[in-house]
Amino acid sequence: MEFRELISTRRSVRKYAGAAGHDALAAILQEAQRAPSWKNQQTSRCYVVETPETLEDFRAAVLPSFNRNSSAGAALVVTTYVKGNVGFSDDGTPVNEIGNGWGAYDLGLHDAYLVLAAKNAGYDTLIMGIRDADAIRERLSIPENEEIMSVIAVGKAAEEPGPRPRKAPEEVTRFF
Repeated sequence: MEFRELISTRRSVRKYAGAAGHDALAAILQEAQRAPSWKNQQTSRCYVVETPETLEDFRAAVLPSFNRNSSAGAALVVTTYVKGNVGFSDDGTPVNEIGNGWGAYDLGLHDAYLVLAAKNAGYDTLIMGIRDADAIRERLSIPENEEIMSVIAVGKAAEEPGPRPRKAPEEVTRFF
Protein backbone atom coordinates (compact mmCIF):
# COMPACT_ATOMS: atom_id res chain seq x y z
CA MET A 1 0.00 0.00 0.00
CA GLU A 2 1.30 3.48 -0.82
CA PHE A 3 2.18 5.53 2.26
CA ARG A 4 -0.28 8.33 1.51
CA GLU A 5 -3.09 5.79 1.17
CA LEU A 6 -1.94 4.00 4.32
CA ILE A 7 -2.11 7.08 6.53
CA SER A 8 -5.33 8.36 4.98
CA THR A 9 -7.23 5.04 5.34
CA ARG A 10 -6.08 4.02 8.85
CA ARG A 11 -9.00 4.36 11.27
CA SER A 12 -9.78 3.56 14.90
CA VAL A 13 -11.99 0.49 14.58
CA ARG A 14 -14.53 -0.37 17.27
CA LYS A 15 -15.99 -3.60 15.90
CA TYR A 16 -13.89 -6.62 14.95
CA ALA A 17 -14.63 -9.73 12.88
CA GLY A 18 -11.48 -11.54 14.02
CA ALA A 19 -8.12 -11.15 15.71
CA ALA A 20 -4.74 -10.93 14.04
CA GLY A 21 -2.95 -14.27 14.35
CA HIS A 22 0.33 -14.94 16.11
CA ASP A 23 2.54 -14.75 13.01
CA ALA A 24 0.90 -11.54 11.81
CA LEU A 25 1.27 -9.95 15.25
CA ALA A 26 4.93 -10.98 15.44
CA ALA A 27 5.60 -9.42 12.01
CA ILE A 28 3.73 -6.21 12.90
CA LEU A 29 5.64 -5.86 16.17
CA GLN A 30 8.94 -6.48 14.40
CA GLU A 31 8.14 -3.59 12.04
CA ALA A 32 7.08 -1.36 14.94
CA GLN A 33 10.48 -1.99 16.54
CA ARG A 34 12.06 -0.04 13.65
CA ALA A 35 10.67 3.24 15.04
CA PRO A 36 13.31 5.82 15.95
CA SER A 37 14.20 6.16 19.62
CA TRP A 38 16.45 8.28 21.84
CA LYS A 39 20.05 7.15 21.20
CA ASN A 40 18.55 3.95 19.76
CA GLN A 41 17.72 2.78 23.30
CA GLN A 42 14.52 1.04 22.12
CA THR A 43 12.80 1.14 25.51
CA SER A 44 9.36 0.29 24.10
CA ARG A 45 7.97 -3.03 25.29
CA CYS A 46 4.94 -5.06 24.12
CA TYR A 47 2.84 -7.64 25.93
CA VAL A 48 0.55 -9.57 23.59
CA VAL A 49 -2.69 -11.17 24.73
CA GLU A 50 -3.83 -13.43 21.91
CA THR A 51 -5.46 -16.69 23.02
CA PRO A 52 -9.29 -16.57 23.09
CA GLU A 53 -9.62 -17.78 26.69
CA THR A 54 -6.99 -15.34 27.96
CA LEU A 55 -8.39 -12.44 25.94
CA GLU A 56 -11.88 -12.52 27.39
CA ASP A 57 -10.68 -12.80 30.99
CA PHE A 58 -8.09 -10.06 30.42
CA ARG A 59 -10.60 -7.72 28.73
CA ALA A 60 -13.09 -8.16 31.58
CA ALA A 61 -10.45 -7.50 34.24
CA VAL A 62 -8.63 -4.48 32.80
CA LEU A 63 -10.92 -2.57 30.41
CA PRO A 64 -14.03 -0.49 31.09
CA SER A 65 -17.14 -1.82 29.36
CA PHE A 66 -16.97 0.56 26.37
CA ASN A 67 -13.37 -0.47 25.56
CA ARG A 68 -14.16 -4.12 26.32
CA ASN A 69 -16.99 -4.00 23.77
CA SER A 70 -15.01 -1.97 21.22
CA SER A 71 -12.10 -4.44 21.24
CA ALA A 72 -14.10 -7.70 21.29
CA GLY A 73 -12.81 -10.12 18.69
CA ALA A 74 -9.34 -8.53 18.40
CA ALA A 75 -5.97 -9.46 19.88
CA LEU A 76 -4.58 -6.98 22.41
CA VAL A 77 -1.12 -5.47 22.62
CA VAL A 78 -0.18 -3.66 25.82
CA THR A 79 2.61 -1.14 25.21
CA THR A 80 4.99 0.18 27.86
CA TYR A 81 8.32 1.94 28.05
CA VAL A 82 11.24 1.54 30.44
CA LYS A 83 11.33 4.57 32.75
CA GLY A 84 14.42 6.59 33.69
CA ASN A 85 16.41 5.69 30.59
CA VAL A 86 15.77 7.95 27.61
CA GLY A 87 15.88 11.67 28.37
CA PHE A 88 18.44 11.17 31.13
CA SER A 89 22.21 11.65 31.29
CA ASP A 90 24.59 8.91 32.42
CA ASP A 91 24.38 10.15 36.02
CA GLY A 92 20.56 9.73 35.98
CA THR A 93 19.58 13.40 35.83
CA PRO A 94 17.06 14.59 33.22
CA VAL A 95 18.66 16.31 30.23
CA ASN A 96 15.79 18.83 30.15
CA GLU A 97 12.40 19.52 31.72
CA ILE A 98 10.71 16.66 29.87
CA GLY A 99 12.54 13.80 31.64
CA ASN A 100 10.52 10.57 31.28
CA GLY A 101 8.38 12.33 28.69
CA TRP A 102 11.00 11.26 26.15
CA GLY A 103 10.18 7.62 26.91
CA ALA A 104 6.51 8.38 26.23
CA TYR A 105 7.52 10.23 23.05
CA ASP A 106 9.53 7.23 21.81
CA LEU A 107 6.66 4.88 22.67
CA GLY A 108 4.28 7.13 20.72
CA LEU A 109 6.52 6.77 17.67
CA HIS A 110 6.62 3.00 18.22
CA ASP A 111 2.84 2.81 18.53
CA ALA A 112 2.37 4.91 15.38
CA TYR A 113 4.60 2.47 13.51
CA LEU A 114 2.61 -0.41 15.03
CA VAL A 115 -0.80 0.83 13.86
CA LEU A 116 0.55 1.69 10.39
CA ALA A 117 2.29 -1.69 10.08
CA ALA A 118 -0.96 -3.38 11.09
CA LYS A 119 -2.93 -1.44 8.47
CA ASN A 120 -0.31 -2.27 5.85
CA ALA A 121 -0.69 -5.98 6.75
CA GLY A 122 -4.48 -5.76 6.35
CA TYR A 123 -5.41 -5.36 10.03
CA ASP A 124 -7.15 -2.59 11.89
CA THR A 125 -6.45 -1.11 15.30
CA LEU A 126 -7.85 0.81 18.24
CA ILE A 127 -5.56 2.54 20.74
CA MET A 128 -7.12 2.53 24.21
CA GLY A 129 -5.74 4.67 27.01
CA ILE A 130 -8.56 4.13 29.49
CA ARG A 131 -7.59 0.92 31.28
CA ASP A 132 -6.69 -0.40 34.72
CA ALA A 133 -2.89 -0.18 34.75
CA ASP A 134 -2.54 -1.93 38.12
CA ALA A 135 -4.59 -4.92 36.94
CA ILE A 136 -2.62 -5.06 33.68
CA ARG A 137 0.70 -4.95 35.55
CA GLU A 138 -0.38 -7.78 37.85
CA ARG A 139 -1.87 -10.02 35.14
CA LEU A 140 1.06 -9.65 32.72
CA SER A 141 3.84 -9.44 35.35
CA ILE A 142 5.02 -6.08 34.01
CA PRO A 143 7.95 -4.77 36.07
CA GLU A 144 7.60 -1.56 38.08
CA ASN A 145 10.30 0.17 36.02
CA GLU A 146 7.98 0.14 32.99
CA GLU A 147 5.25 2.73 32.43
CA ILE A 148 2.06 1.22 31.01
CA MET A 149 0.64 3.46 28.31
CA SER A 150 -1.88 1.82 26.03
CA VAL A 151 -3.78 -1.27 25.05
CA ILE A 152 -4.02 -1.64 21.28
CA ALA A 153 -6.63 -3.89 19.67
CA VAL A 154 -5.45 -5.57 16.45
CA GLY A 155 -7.81 -7.46 14.16
CA LYS A 156 -9.98 -7.43 11.04
CA ALA A 157 -12.67 -4.76 11.02
CA ALA A 158 -16.27 -5.99 11.01
CA GLU A 159 -17.30 -2.65 9.55
CA GLU A 160 -15.27 0.12 8.00
CA PRO A 161 -15.61 3.43 9.84
CA GLY A 162 -15.67 6.58 7.77
CA PRO A 163 -13.09 9.34 7.97
CA ARG A 164 -13.10 11.61 11.00
CA PRO A 165 -12.77 15.37 10.59
CA ARG A 166 -9.33 16.88 10.94
CA LYS A 167 -8.47 20.45 11.81
CA ALA A 168 -7.17 22.60 9.00
CA PRO A 169 -3.35 22.87 8.93
CA GLU A 170 -3.52 26.61 9.60
CA GLU A 171 -5.31 25.90 12.90
CA VAL A 172 -2.50 23.75 14.26
CA THR A 173 0.63 24.95 12.44
CA ARG A 174 2.61 28.19 12.54
CA PHE A 175 5.41 28.97 10.13
CA PHE A 176 8.10 31.55 10.96
